[in-house]
Amino acid sequence: MDCIFCKIIAGEIPANKVFEDEKVVAFMDIFPSTVGHLLLVPKKHFKDMLEADDETLSVIAVHVPKIARAAMAATGATGFNVGINTGAAAGQVVMHLHWHIMPRYENDGLQFWKPIEQTPEELTTMAEKIRSAI
Repeated sequence: MDCIFCKIIAGEIPANKVFEDEKVVAFMDIFPSTVGHLLLVPKKHFKDMLEADDETLSVIAVHVPKIARAAMAATGATGFNVGINTGAAAGQVVMHLHWHIMPRYENDGLQFWKPIEQTPEELTTMAEKIRSAI
């Protein structure tokens, strides 16, 4: 497999790891959006969140607050964002499931969501479609 995160996990590529246990590893993002931007990845390879099993997703979810608290304490950040990109259209570049933990600072300029305009009718129609797909 030619997965850069699998190679980091295996120790074949160096990374600035901040946490590791038998299930996950957290390391500094080499293209950070904010100071202290980390990646939290499962050691078991899954392409994305839709491929992962419930146990892996649960383990990651439990580790996010621990890693985020440490990043905030180390950086002095007053908040944080968690980002999970699934698929190229969503900005996923490395096809190994990973969570971005991005410490946030007042007026840091990082902006994620630009709202689109939808009518109440459009929102209702979309909600019905999603409910039926679930």
